[in-house]
Amino acid sequence: MSAGYFKDPDAIARLSDEEFWVTQESGTERPGTGKLLNNKEPGIYVDIVSGEPLFASSDKFESGCGWPSFTKPIEAAHINELRDTTHGMIRTEVRSTHGDSHLGHVFPDGPQDRGGLRYCINSASLRFVPKDDMEGEGYGVYLDQVED
Repeated sequence: MSAGYFKDPDAIARLSDEEFWVTQESGTERPGTGKLLNNKEPGIYVDIVSGEPLFASSDKFESGCGWPSFTKPIEAAHINELRDTTHGMIRTEVRSTHGDSHLGHVFPDGPQDRGGLRYCINSASLRFVPKDDMEGEGYGVYLDQVED
């Protein structure tokens, strides 16, 4: 269901230094500093580079880890999970499928009643689309996944 999502050079050129470092160089923003960490508005989170839909606000939860956390992707096809052995750890990196942006990591310590996963995602890799703007921006198909 790709609506023409791709690694957009124009979007990359507009990234802040931190957004570029996180999405293009697999950086990690400092915990507790992300602009979307405490966002509780209904809507969806999309890749800041490609625009592909990644997470719904209804799947966001407070994990206390310092980064926005989600229980599952809005569309599994838009998420790639890769083995990451950097920093002396074995983790699962999460990247967007079409934009190939580094998003964060997924861990098996999320809410058990919601699947048990915690997608720990950098705010710098996301753009939030409020529910009221979703239809106009072409994300209307996901409205049923966003709470009122």
